[in-house]
Amino acid sequence: MWFSFWRSRDRFSLEELRYLTDQLQKIQIVNEVNKDFVIEALRSISELITYGDQHDASFFEFFMEKQIMGEFVRILKISRTATVSLQLLQTMSIIIQNLKSEHAIYYLFSTEHMNKLITYAFDFRNDELLSYYISFLRAISGKLNKNTISLLVKTQNDKVVSFPMYVEAIQFAFHEENMIRTAVRALTLNVYHVGDDYVNRFITSPPHAEYFSNLVTFFRKQCINLNELVFETMRSAETSTSTILAAVDEIEDNLYYISDVISAGIPDVGRLITDNILRHLIFPLLLPSLRIEVVNGFQIGAVTSLYLLCCILRIVKIKDLANTISAAFFCPLDAFSPHPEGRLDGNMTQLCCETRSKSSGSDSIVRQPLDAESVRKEVSDSSAPKTELEDVTVKNDCPGSRVELRGALLSHITTGDDVQVLGALSVLATLLQTKELDESMLDALGILPQRKQHKKLLLEALVGEDSGEEQLFSSDNTSVKGGIDIELDGYLQKLKDYGISYFLKAGASPRAHRFEVLDALVSLFCRSNISAEILWDGGWLLRQLLPYSEAEFNSYHLKLLKDSYKYWATELLQEARGIWSDFLIILLSDEWKKCKRAIEAPSPRKEPKSMLLHSAKASFVDAVPPESSFAAGQKMSELVKVFVLLHQLQSFSLGKALSEQPCIDGPSEISECSRAKVAGLDASGPKPGAELRLDGAVPCRIAFERGKERHFYFLGAAIGTSGWIILAEELPSKLNCGIIRVAAPLAGSNPRVDEKHSRWLHLRIRPSTLPFLDPAKHGTPLKLKAKPFVDGRWILAFQDDDTCKSALSMVLEEINLQSKEVERRLKPLVGLERAVDSSDASLCSTKSLTSNTSPNLM
Repeated sequence: MWFSFWRSRDRFSLEELRYLTDQLQKIQIVNEVNKDFVIEALRSISELITYGDQHDASFFEFFMEKQIMGEFVRILKISRTATVSLQLLQTMSIIIQNLKSEHAIYYLFSTEHMNKLITYAFDFRNDELLSYYISFLRAISGKLNKNTISLLVKTQNDKVVSFPMYVEAIQFAFHEENMIRTAVRALTLNVYHVGDDYVNRFITSPPHAEYFSNLVTFFRKQCINLNELVFETMRSAETSTSTILAAVDEIEDNLYYISDVISAGIPDVGRLITDNILRHLIFPLLLPSLRIEVVNGFQIGAVTSLYLLCCILRIVKIKDLANTISAAFFCPLDAFSPHPEGRLDGNMTQLCCETRSKSSGSDSIVRQPLDAESVRKEVSDSSAPKTELEDVTVKNDCPGSRVELRGALLSHITTGDDVQVLGALSVLATLLQTKELDESMLDALGILPQRKQHKKLLLEALVGEDSGEEQLFSSDNTSVKGGIDIELDGYLQKLKDYGISYFLKAGASPRAHRFEVLDALVSLFCRSNISAEILWDGGWLLRQLLPYSEAEFNSYHLKLLKDSYKYWATELLQEARGIWSDFLIILLSDEWKKCKRAIEAPSPRKEPKSMLLHSAKASFVDAVPPESSFAAGQKMSELVKVFVLLHQLQSFSLGKALSEQPCIDGPSEISECSRAKVAGLDASGPKPGAELRLDGAVPCRIAFERGKERHFYFLGAAIGTSGWIILAEELPSKLNCGIIRVAAPLAGSNPRVDEKHSRWLHLRIRPSTLPFLDPAKHGTPLKLKAKPFVDGRWILAFQDDDTCKSALSMVLEEINLQSKEVERRLKPLVGLERAVDSSDASLCSTKSLTSNTSPNLM
């Protein structure tokens, strides 16, 4: 029978559709013998219906007349093979996706056969079948609007009592396969954005509203998994950061989905999600982790917690959520420490269940992780009512357990390591930029930008509020005189609904809190064990709080900043005689502009996820041999960044505008009797193959290959801040002239006479440039880790001891000239008073800007 299918006919014709339908109607059972024909027939019908929708309406009229949808359901019921089910789902997906006619869509959705297909008991142990089924449901959701959605629901007494497509889809919302989860989320968003009031009431009523709490439960599990990855990365430098980045992407995708759900504007959904995030994630998991000391029993680390807080505040834009989280920073740490034997909530199963087993007369806690597939089942199986967090004031042995959470956050800045400092700064920056936060909340936290303070006080003064006028013109102004704002108090009272106690210290006020933030930031700038990049983030935050103002700094702040500046200025001057002194001016000018852009930018340079990856960068730094020139270059780069930041903060703290360029003197005139001038060199440096006068050069021998000794003339020469050591071959045709064969940087050459062979001179040959100054050529730091730079060396042999000593003296003299020139040009910059007074860029020599070009080193 089915062989006649291949007879010659017009493929895209009504006759072909009629023939295929007739053949399907004759089939009584689908088995291995006829399944190929059935699959091909279903595929061809989908093509014909799609073709007819665009070219000939009679095709779909025939489809309706013959009730082919019913035929599809019949074929599904008599099929014994999964491949037919796969093709049928694909056929329906193709038809639904490609139909343009509203009439055709209405017909498909209005028949009872559509819901029969949706609710059919497919064998979802077949992963491919599940994928096709979810794609089928998603195709349906893509055609939903206020007119079509009513065709897929069952109503009773003006109330939706059944919505099979939605109910079936959300059963797979937390499937282990990411593509299935993504498709289900797209489907739900299509439903939510229709905006049908009856459907909205259906999805926000029990038991369907549990989907939103399950969503937070699943997200919580992902947070714990992320924490495990971060911990592994910190513990082992070999752990790939790509795994963390993949987990971070999934975390942020989840939050963006939650944000999209909220933006659909369904009544009560925002409240449901806010309540679940606070009750099951923020209060029991994230906030208790924000303590310096390690406490047993917490399921997540401080760094991961800081990152997640930033992400939630940045992405989930709910005013109540943002303000409640901020109000929680005024609560003591122990207010978020649940009893270890207590459940967080009767309806939400903990993702790390704690079960007690009695052994030897004592209780031990056994943690049993749950797989993602079981999240939905566990929550739906639980029938216990929701309970509030217990009102806890647990007395523990942790020092400072009564410290406010806000104080714990600041302690990360003052005493934490690099990652903790970066995390705390990121949280403060995120709070500052969260538009959903009330300004009074920012003020109470001590991070309301000064320009917003003045604007608020000005408005109060204009409307006739005495306190606003008094504070506006007071040197000790504060937007809330003598206490905490009423709005903050309202959110603090809301915390009691979650069983969380709070207390406010005596004398607590926005001004007092503001000085605490300033104290923490100034303390940070005085720390020498924090990386410069992170200090720049602190500089950005300080600039946001205090633009062009000295008034907020007390004398102690100014003294600390000045002392720290002097320390780093001394360290900087020592680099003028260091391995990379020839790059010091270039690096200073470059980092000056970068730092200025960074602290004046409207937002921080780094995304919060950078705190999770910082340990990988740290492991790369640790892998560099400390005695190498590359390590010295990294140290100098860090030093320059810190110095530049402190210099700009000095100007900033005194109310001075930042100059576009550092105040560095221009290059001095080159003496006609210098070795470089005598040899015929200029600022562009020696080039291989160029001629060179050999006046003052010293003959020597060197073997670049074993057993192949060559004769050269050796010369050391410095021009300004650049310098080289050169090997040249004598030109027989020209008296006292030679050809440059090879040259290397003078700085860092570290000349020394061999202890056993007094005619041998050792020279270190460092790279001609700092690799991180040219990432396009040398790659990222993590790539450099695989191929570290290795210093070379020359061993020059001279004819006698005196000649060797003469060569050594020549190199030392030129190094000294080079270092003195660097020091001379830096002098106006490191002199604090003069440098700050000379903040106008016009006072800096424009000549210095044009001369700061990279030396041509080989």
